[in-house]
Amino acid sequence: MTAFPFSRRDLLAAGLAGGALMASSRVLAVPALGSQRLLVVFLRGAYDAANIIVPVSSDFYYAARPTIAIARPDPANPKAALPLDSDWGLHPALAESLYPLWQKRQLAFVPFAGTDDMSRSHFETQDTIELGQPLAGSRDYRSGFLGRLAATVAGCHPIAFSNQVPIAFHSASLQVPNLAVNTVTKPSFDARQQKLIEAMYATPTAQALAPQVAVTEGFSVRADAYGALQDEMVKASRGAVNPRGFEAQARRIAALMQDRFNLAFLDVGGWDTHTNQGAADGALANRIGDLGRGLAAFAEASGPQWTNTTVIVISEFGRTFRENGNKGTDHGHGSTYWVLGGNVRGGRMVGPQVRLSADTLNQQRDLPVLTDYRALLGGIFARLYGLSSQQISAVFPGMQPVDLGLV
Repeated sequence: MTAFPFSRRDLLAAGLAGGALMASSRVLAVPALGSQRLLVVFLRGAYDAANIIVPVSSDFYYAARPTIAIARPDPANPKAALPLDSDWGLHPALAESLYPLWQKRQLAFVPFAGTDDMSRSHFETQDTIELGQPLAGSRDYRSGFLGRLAATVAGCHPIAFSNQVPIAFHSASLQVPNLAVNTVTKPSFDARQQKLIEAMYATPTAQALAPQVAVTEGFSVRADAYGALQDEMVKASRGAVNPRGFEAQARRIAALMQDRFNLAFLDVGGWDTHTNQGAADGALANRIGDLGRGLAAFAEASGPQWTNTTVIVISEFGRTFRENGNKGTDHGHGSTYWVLGGNVRGGRMVGPQVRLSADTLNQQRDLPVLTDYRALLGGIFARLYGLSSQQISAVFPGMQPVDLGLV
């Protein structure tokens, strides 16, 4: 008997196995996902929301941040915040990328959003967010909120653009492929080897452990990604702009989501700014500029599909409202979530808000949470997919969705 040097664990590690599987536990008579596409972007490291969506009407903000505050809107000052409304401004690094989407009313911000997890631990709060389960009680790490959403809505074709399947996509009833778009290389297996592996997993014994469709889907995902990269290289050789970093990755993701995947998760790291985070210029400005260009590139590369697309940008928590002694910010609580897309009712600051002062901070330290992230996302999912209260409860147990009219 021929011994194959590949195991299912090897395939999973290589990002080959996966594929959304229709499971016996999938809810019957579920709503169809239809033409909707959803991308969730997780800013790992807790980005400093107050210096990106700036509370420009708060004198307390400027007193609390003597060296890192963003100046109030001023058309004559290119380093000043861009006006959003009478209370809020946008970091100037987003002037050419996301501000046009705000002006086209395709971008909205939800300040004072987050979780009731007060641990201020990156890892613990990231887990809390991705699990989407009530904070009280035990945690089930086999079940993330996107995994439950994919199992609830018919026609879902999920994918995680990350080095490993994130907790958000953990599921006992389906498998989700993951693909690190920044490290995709030429497929390791030729056509003959691929057929041998598929045949191996087609046996009844192997099917009990790993249905063949997962392996076949994994090969297909890999081939699509490599094809997208080849297209990019061809365009660059003809003198087109050769975007790098997140912008390049975002274009690849848009290509893969054109007609293949409609529910996706993306990690963007590097937001932990304890020292020298800067203001209009500096480390955070560079990072937010990259993010903005990437999201704008994703919108552009989506083409006509942009009208059916919703992008939600989240983070585990915000940062301290006062700058620290190292001209940075420390772990905080409330954050600001972003919602953008061709189907978004944007150009608005959405949700409950409070004027920022020393008295309105959470524990005299950071932004309060006035909109629970589970209620916020549940409301968006209900609108996008027509989910009933019972179906929303399956995605976010014990939570009533809040409809902020974002889509």
